[in-house]
Amino acid sequence: MLSKNASPQQRLRELLRERSVERGDFVLASGRRSSFYIDARRTTMSGEGLALVGPLALERFAARGWEPRFVGGLTLGADPVAYAIAAAARASGRTLDAFTVRKQPKTHGAARRIEGCFAAGAAVVIVEDVITTGGSAEEAIRAVEGEGGRVLGVLAVVDREEGGRAALDGAGYAVEVLVRATELGIT
Repeated sequence: MLSKNASPQQRLRELLRERSVERGDFVLASGRRSSFYIDARRTTMSGEGLALVGPLALERFAARGWEPRFVGGLTLGADPVAYAIAAAARASGRTLDAFTVRKQPKTHGAARRIEGCFAAGAAVVIVEDVITTGGSAEEAIRAVEGEGGRVLGVLAVVDREEGGRAALDGAGYAVEVLVRATELGIT
């Protein structure tokens, strides 16, 4: 049950615990096996989740001094996160638009890998729903930098605390997370 008087940070943790954490035997995108799975999309694609993630992400951007023009990451997990942030920015009077990085470029039309709002030379924050190894964020970073974007850092809704944050930091990309797996009661 979600508490009605919780702070936005507490509400996000509660929502993730209720909607997104599953226990069992899972193979993750990284190929690793895990006794738990965090399907953050069940939270980030909900109305309440969108309303929480956007403003919380903007607070983290401000704390870091990040002033991106665009936010986005590898489809599908990053998409609702980017849209939530863009909508929250608009509600606060800022212009911040979203993009999606395809896993492969389209084979028709303009054959783009990056779709939506993006321009070479612009400051960008890569977003993720869940960071495990950092591989999806790294793939998005390569695509964005390959098209001339300037990556300020990475923001994830959840850090599984399995080395992804350290890998990205080690590659020179600052990482902000909204919730750590241990804050969800997962150890």
